[in-house]
Amino acid sequence: MRKRDILAALGVGLGLWQALVWITGAPHFILPSPLRVANALIHSREVIAENALVTLQEIIAGLILGTLLGVATAIQLTLSKTAERLMLPILVFTQAVPVFALAPVLTLWFGYGMASKIVMTVLIIYFPVTSAFHDGLTRVDRGLLDQAKIMGARPLQTLLRIQVPHALPSLGTGLRLAAVYAPIGAVIGEWVGASKGLGYLMLLANGRAKIDLMFASLIVLACLTVLLHTAIGVLSRQLVAYSEGRRLR
Repeated sequence: MRKRDILAALGVGLGLWQALVWITGAPHFILPSPLRVANALIHSREVIAENALVTLQEIIAGLILGTLLGVATAIQLTLSKTAERLMLPILVFTQAVPVFALAPVLTLWFGYGMASKIVMTVLIIYFPVTSAFHDGLTRVDRGLLDQAKIMGARPLQTLLRIQVPHALPSLGTGLRLAAVYAPIGAVIGEWVGASKGLGYLMLLANGRAKIDLMFASLIVLACLTVLLHTAIGVLSRQLVAYSEGRRLR
C-alpha cells in the first residue's frame, strides 16, 4: 500500500470520526474528538510510552516463544505419524476453549507481572503458527518426496532440505496472523491483572473517566500492531524469496 493511500485513508477516518462527534453531539467523556485525543497523547506521552514499552516487550517475547514452540510442534507432527494422529485432534479441541477465559487462571498461576501476559500471547498464537507451518510441511509435491526417498535420503534430511524450504511461505502466513493476534493476548492479560501496560492504562483511564487518554492508548496499541504486522510482512516476503531460491533487495 502506498503512503498516499495510507494518508488518504487516515484523513477519511479522522474526518468521519469528527463528523460523528458533531452529528451525535456526544459529550467528550463519551466520545472525545480527534483533537482532544491528540492533546491527551501529547500531554501524556511519557506515561503512554512507558506502558507501551511494557506491552511491546510482552508481545515480542510471546511472538518469539510461540513461534519457536509452534515450529517445533509442526516438525514433530511431520516426523511422527503417531504424534500427528494423537496431537492434531487435541490441538483442534483446544481451540474450542476461549483463550480469554484462561486469563484469570494464568494470572493466578504466573502472577501479575509480564509472565502471565507472555504465556497468554503464546497460547493465542501457538495454534495459527503450528497449523500453518504443518500444512506447508505436508503439502510438498509427492514427486519430490519420492525422489528423495529413492536417492536414500533419511526422513530428517528430506524434512530439512525439501519440506522446510517449501513450507516457509506457509510459516510466513502464520506469522502474519500471529502479529495481529499477539497484541490481543497481551492486552487481555493486562485487563485481567497488571500494573503496567497499555491494557492497564486503558482500564485506569476508563475508571477515572479520562476517555481521551483511553482512546490515545488504544490508538498507540493499533499503531504498534500495524508496525508489527508490517515488519512480519517484510520477514514473510524474505521467507518466500528464500524458498524460491532468490533474494530480495
